[in-house]
Amino acid sequence: MSAVYSVDVEIAAPVHDTEVTDRVADAVTNLFPGADIGHHPGELTATVHDLSHFSELLHRQEILDTARGAFFENREGDSFSFELKKQPAFEGVVNFAVGDPDELGEIAVTVTVREPDVESYIDHVAPPTREGQPIDPDAGDGDR
Repeated sequence: MSAVYSVDVEIAAPVHDTEVTDRVADAVTNLFPGADIGHHPGELTATVHDLSHFSELLHRQEILDTARGAFFENREGDSFSFELKKQPAFEGVVNFAVGDPDELGEIAVTVTVREPDVESYIDHVAPPTREGQPIDPDAGDGDR
């Protein structure tokens, strides 16, 4: 039986005068398909309630450990947050923003977990790994 997850994902990205709003929206929806996009002066906001596509990208890019680090580093109560670079997102690539902020600003993401809990949801989106491979908690450890 699979777990039921209830999450609210809030996304915000600045839109500068030199940018095309639709391209920023595309960057968001490339990583978070189905996001409900809102346009505001100088900012784009979005909400979504599922990170399955984002999780698939993390698996495909083999950056689960990086994602887990970013999620746990910015965890507070029942939420965690992270920032992503816009240009790679436009290409459908996850690239966590670290260090100096990008001149165009980053895509800020805040995930609030309603059910079951933050740790379980992070494990679902970006499972722990061993030697770069996701660890299946339901599989026996037959390698011993």
